[in-house]
Amino acid sequence: MKFFLVLLLGVVLCLDSGSSLKCYQCTLQLSNSKCQKEETCKENEECKTDVIRLVGLFNVISKGCETSCQALDQDYSVTRRNVSCCSSDLCNVNAGSSLRYSYGMAAGLAVSILWPFVTSRL
Repeated sequence: MKFFLVLLLGVVLCLDSGSSLKCYQCTLQLSNSKCQKEETCKENEECKTDVIRLVGLFNVISKGCETSCQALDQDYSVTRRNVSCCSSDLCNVNAGSSLRYSYGMAAGLAVSILWPFVTSRL
């Protein structure tokens, strides 16, 4: 009887648990903090992150499971689109460093425009 239980335990442990890939999911969000909902992917899907940077000032983020995800980096005159793909659990956590970059760029631009007005009054 003990042999049967040990054998059964071994078989159960060797079986694939059937666990599926999990990705973060959101659609057209302006903040990565609003892209924290988890989604379980179907077979043959991987995680996709799609970030569109508009005029270098803000990003539009979409994440989720995708059957035919293809990495992409396109630069247009006023927008930039970056698509990344990955295949481990919750690997699409970040929307890239572009989110922090765009806020820093906007702040730097505002300071450089306002600086002459601030210093001329002193």
